[in-house]
Amino acid sequence: MTDQATTAEADTEEIPGKPISASRTTLSHIMTHSDTNLLGTVHGGVIMKLVDDAAGAVAGRHSGGPAVTASMDEMAFLEPVRVGDLVHVKAQVNWTGRTSMEVGVRVLAERWNESTPPTQVGSAYLVFAAVDADGKPRRVPPVIPETDRDRRRNQEAQIRRTHRLARRRAIMELRAERAAEGFDD
Repeated sequence: MTDQATTAEADTEEIPGKPISASRTTLSHIMTHSDTNLLGTVHGGVIMKLVDDAAGAVAGRHSGGPAVTASMDEMAFLEPVRVGDLVHVKAQVNWTGRTSMEVGVRVLAERWNESTPPTQVGSAYLVFAAVDADGKPRRVPPVIPETDRDRRRNQEAQIRRTHRLARRRAIMELRAERAAEGFDD
């Protein structure tokens, strides 16, 4: 059997789904002076790395192997994070395609020495692609939403996917038109 035939068989083979709760995770980190920007609050890039780390762990757990960040959508910073805040990054798979997954992330912060409830300080959506040892895309299990909230997040993720694909298509069409008109940009 050729490698191509084996790949085609693997593409049609049914992969059992996994519930969202199987890969949901929380990453917690206390913010220190080394995390600050020039304004004295935690640098957005530090938060973005924590978001990517948590989302990557979830994508790897769900897909059962390596997964790489394909895109980050809608990273929103809602409140500043300060030195001494205990930051919790909560991530879960919202949607799966054939080889890709959308991971939703909520960022919460609370003072390390207070017993007040955490405040949501950010959110993001990331798309991960599952890859094999050669870096080639590989199939992922379907995600199984378990709650009404999970089902809503899954539906919203499908809307975001539709918008991402439409945006990509429109940009590629514009670039093709400009190239046909002789623009070299």
